[in-house]
Amino acid sequence: MFKTKKHPFLNVAHRELLHISTHWPYLFITFVGPLLAFYLVMWIFSGSVPRDLPVAVVDLDHTAMSRQIVRMTDATPIASVNRSFTSLQEARVAMEKGKADAILDIPNGTEKDILRGGSSNVALYLNNANVLKGGLLNSGIKKALSTFSAGVKLQLKMKAGATQSQTMQQIQPVMLRSEVLFNPFISYSYFLTSSLLPVMLIVFTLMGTTFAIGTEMQQGTGPQWLEMADNNIFVALAGKIVPYTVIYFCVAMVMNVILFYSLGVPLRGNLHILLIAELLMIVSYQFLAIFLIGLFGNLRLGLSLGGAYTMMALTFSGLTYPIFGMPAVAQALAHIFPFTFWLKIFISQSLRGEPAANGLLPMLAFWLFMALGALYIPRLKYVLLTRKFWGKI
Repeated sequence: MFKTKKHPFLNVAHRELLHISTHWPYLFITFVGPLLAFYLVMWIFSGSVPRDLPVAVVDLDHTAMSRQIVRMTDATPIASVNRSFTSLQEARVAMEKGKADAILDIPNGTEKDILRGGSSNVALYLNNANVLKGGLLNSGIKKALSTFSAGVKLQLKMKAGATQSQTMQQIQPVMLRSEVLFNPFISYSYFLTSSLLPVMLIVFTLMGTTFAIGTEMQQGTGPQWLEMADNNIFVALAGKIVPYTVIYFCVAMVMNVILFYSLGVPLRGNLHILLIAELLMIVSYQFLAIFLIGLFGNLRLGLSLGGAYTMMALTFSGLTYPIFGMPAVAQALAHIFPFTFWLKIFISQSLRGEPAANGLLPMLAFWLFMALGALYIPRLKYVLLTRKFWGKI
């Protein structure tokens, strides 16, 4: 047994560990919730790359050449063709119903025009409501048609007496050698899963810490909590928050195992920099929980704003849309989230393998968020001891 007067920090920590181990809401926000969220994200993006998106083919030519176009389109990993459509209108109805993401329209006379030495316009209609799917389909199908077109030119010129080497030089006088450096498999797991997992971590970190502190206020147990810490708010907060810090850092270790071992995300940089950044990010969001409860003195409002704040971090982080392309106001907003700075460190140390020094400057931002929370510690003590704040949900 701990002696209250001699070990106030240990008494508060022991009290909090009892809450976590004996109350279901605490177990959920610390262990069950984060791990379940990790599993759901992994399951959703288990395919890594979209495959076999439905493409409606309207073949009005019905020749060997048009069938070759269809086969080459179907051979691309991104497309799965449906040849059952007899008119463009019928294919458009299928697209409007969500049964097709693209329409490939091969007009009548395609083979005849090509064999005469002319050209034929094969139309590709894309449903670009989903930009990612539309872009992948556009790229994949265009590549297949370009390959087909180059093959036709090669055969025609060789029949005219040119050698294969001469023909290839005429068809492609400039050869492009493309090398993808940081996401060679164009995998969703490399940039979505590796960001959504830490988003789940910060959601539960902020919400869990807000719940743990706000419950003391809501239930009116703040005075007892402070008394156990010899009425020292700093000792009281340390004893309450440190167990959650350790737990969420262990959850972060599970996240790292999933990312680097299960999903195969590369780790080209310094692992220690990443671990320090994850710890500082967790502590930053815990101090933001102090800020929310101290400022508003309302558990429900703190949880609502905390949930919205953590989810907005993904939008403004620059993951799917670069920060430098955003309006000036949005660029400024991107820097009010600790997640933005963690993402910079993660990308620099995992995918790019930059020098460890490049990850040190963004770490300074974490201390600013901690300072913001620390400013509201006196206000939090006032809220905990003032009856008008008790019982608020």
